Amino acid sequence: MNESYVRESVVAGSFYPSNPETLKKTINQYIEKAETEIIHNVKGLVCPHAGYIYSGQVAAYSYKQLKDRKIDCIFIIAPSHSEYFDFNSVFPGSAYKTPLGSVKVDSERAETLVKGSDYPANIRYSDYGHRREHSLEVQLPFLQTVLTDFKIVPIVMGSQVKDNIESLGSSIGNLFTGQNIAVIASTDLSHYHPYNDAASLDKSVIDYIEDFNNSNFKIEDFTDAITSQEVEMCGGGPVASVMVASKILGADKSKVLQYKNSGDVSGDRNAVVGYLSAAFF
Repeated sequence: MNESYVRESVVAGSFYPSNPETLKKTINQYIEKAETEIIHNVKGLVCPHAGYIYSGQVAAYSYKQLKDRKIDCIFIIAPSHSEYFDFNSVFPGSAYKTPLGSVKVDSERAETLVKGSDYPANIRYSDYGHRREHSLEVQLPFLQTVLTDFKIVPIVMGSQVKDNIESLGSSIGNLFTGQNIAVIASTDLSHYHPYNDAASLDKSVIDYIEDFNNSNFKIEDFTDAITSQEVEMCGGGPVASVMVASKILGADKSKVLQYKNSGDVSGDRNAVVGYLSAAFF
């Protein structure tokens, strides 16, 4: 852990506003418009990670569940679009910075995850996946708006293989059971299909998330669907890891909070990207 290493914003001004006042106002408007039932005892969330103009309103449905809650630490699991590596990369620095300020890394929990896990090959300190990646960064301004006095453990999943998925989810769940934490998966759904085709593909993901409610549901079935590319989502591995962790942390229910795609925002239905917010509780 390098206390002097602060990860600067790389997508402020492109994925979301760089002006702090505009950014906070934008997020608060999204939160206010998100008409959703507030669920108690949320253990895990699924959030999209596109530019706010496209997916920000959908993300607000998840983040409204956290508004004004007291949570010590948020574990954020995001996919890597920017570089390839074959493990789960835990950020080795002290903070992530956005226009709203710095978000401190929970160095103690990060160290427990890396050094206390039974899977040292799968969970490591590294700046791989953190240097230029947007999928984790875009979650932070939402967290900074709805929460106060919290820390994060930023994790980017490289190869979304079964070992990485299951080792990370089980380690978070087992190492931090009974603690005041939440886990967030960053993902978008299908990419660049016509509107109706995308809605059909995304329905498969929604079905798996809703199946979490069933006592006979096996998370391994979802993991197999991800690794075989039966379902299309860029952060399928993070979502499955959050499912695993949430279940160990006590969740036995799920709820899809909102689904839209970019065609619902732009009006262009020729090649859309799907967005989903969901909760495990």
